[in-house]
Amino acid sequence: MYDVLVVGGGAAGFYAAVHIAENSPQSKVAILERGNEVLSKVKVSGGGRCNVTHAEFDPKVLSKNYPRGERELLGPFHTYASGDTVAFFEERGISLKIEEDGRMFPVTDSSQTIIDCFLSEAKRLKIDIYYKSSVVSMALEGNIWLVKAKQTTFKTKKIIMATGSNPKVWDMLGALGHTIINPVPSLFTFNIKDKRIDDIPGLSTMAEVHVLENREGKGNFYGKKNKETILTSEGPLLITHWGMSGPAILKLSAWGARILKDYNYNFKIQVNWVPEYHQDGLLALFMEIKKTERKTVLRTKVLDLPKRLWKNLVRASEIADAQTWPDVSKVQLQNLAGQLTSGIFQVTGKSTFKEEFVTAGGIDLKEINFKTYQSKLQPNLYFAGEIMNVDAITGGFNFQNAWTSAYIAAQGVIANLEKEK
Repeated sequence: MYDVLVVGGGAAGFYAAVHIAENSPQSKVAILERGNEVLSKVKVSGGGRCNVTHAEFDPKVLSKNYPRGERELLGPFHTYASGDTVAFFEERGISLKIEEDGRMFPVTDSSQTIIDCFLSEAKRLKIDIYYKSSVVSMALEGNIWLVKAKQTTFKTKKIIMATGSNPKVWDMLGALGHTIINPVPSLFTFNIKDKRIDDIPGLSTMAEVHVLENREGKGNFYGKKNKETILTSEGPLLITHWGMSGPAILKLSAWGARILKDYNYNFKIQVNWVPEYHQDGLLALFMEIKKTERKTVLRTKVLDLPKRLWKNLVRASEIADAQTWPDVSKVQLQNLAGQLTSGIFQVTGKSTFKEEFVTAGGIDLKEINFKTYQSKLQPNLYFAGEIMNVDAITGGFNFQNAWTSAYIAAQGVIANLEKEK
C-alpha cells in the first residue's frame, strides 16, 4: 500500500515524487515506469544537453509561449516558475547557465547531470522505482486506487499521472470519464525539396516566415493575390538536408499544430530572408547600387545574408553568374527583391525535431483544477506534464510546464494527505 503512486518515470514524474517524499517524509512513494529506463526524454533533450528551462521570469510573458495552456498556466506560473526551477537544481549542487537565446542548460552541458540528480534524490528519499511496469487498468475502490501493472497490482491513496503522450493511458482516463483532446504532432520541421536550398544544409539565418492559407488542404490557395497569411513567425531559420528547421519553423509548427494537420502537412510558406526590408524598399536599394557598383551581382553580397544563400537566390532570379550590376535589368532586380522578401516554398511533409517528440492534445484542461492539478471528475487523481492538453514552443518551455505542474500537484497531494491524518 502506497500513499502516492506516480505513474510515469519522466521529468514530471520524478519532480513530483521528489517533492512529495522530501516534504512528507512519512509518506510511502513509488514511481511506475513502463520502460527499461527512466528519464529517457530528459536524456535526448537539447541535443543531449537537457534544456532545463528558459530564462523568462515574468509569469505573464512566460505563459505566452504555450499555444495550448497559456490562460490556464498563468496562475500556476505565479506559484512556481523558472526561478524556482533554477533554485531547485542549485540547492542540489547543479548550476544552470543562460544561453544567448534564453535557453538554460546545466553548466556541464550534459543531460546525465539532471538524470543523476533525480536518481540520487530518489535513492536518498527512499522512493521505490518499478521498471517494466506498464499500467493496464485503474479502478477506485472506496478511497483506494487499485492500479494494475503488468506483473503487480498496486494499492495507493493518491495517484499522479505523468505519462506524457501515451494513448493507452488516455484511453484508461477516458473510461474514467475524462475528455481527451485528440493528439496531433507539435514541434516538427518542414520537408521542402527546392533547388534554392538543396545544396546548403547547415546554413542558418534570421528570417520571417508566413504559412499561407490552404483551405482544402490540397494545394489550392485562396485569398488576396492567392496568398493569405494565417501564421507568422520570425527568428533563426536553419536549412537542413530535408528542408527547413530552427526556431522560426518550430514556432509555426507549435502554433499551427492543428491547422497544419488539417492540411495533411502539404502547404506553402512565404519566406522573407531579410525581415528588415520589404520588396519595394529592397528594389529601391538595388536601383541605387546599380548606379555605382561595377562587379557581378553574384559576387556582390549587398545584404547581411549568408553568401551561399545569396548566390542561390540570385540564380533563382534568372540573373546570370557573369551579369554585372550595370547590365542587370530592373525586372531581374524585381525578381531578386521578390526572392529575398517573399519567396514561396512548397512544404510536402514533416519530420520529428531531433529526438524530441511533442504533441498537442491530451486531457481537456476544463477537467483539471489548476490550483492543485487534481482531476475535477475523480478523487485523489492528479496530473503533471504533457499528459494534459498543454504544449509549448521549443526553448525549455515544455520542461517548465513539467516542473510547474509536478510541483503544484505534489503540494496538492501533500495537503490532502495532511488533511486525512
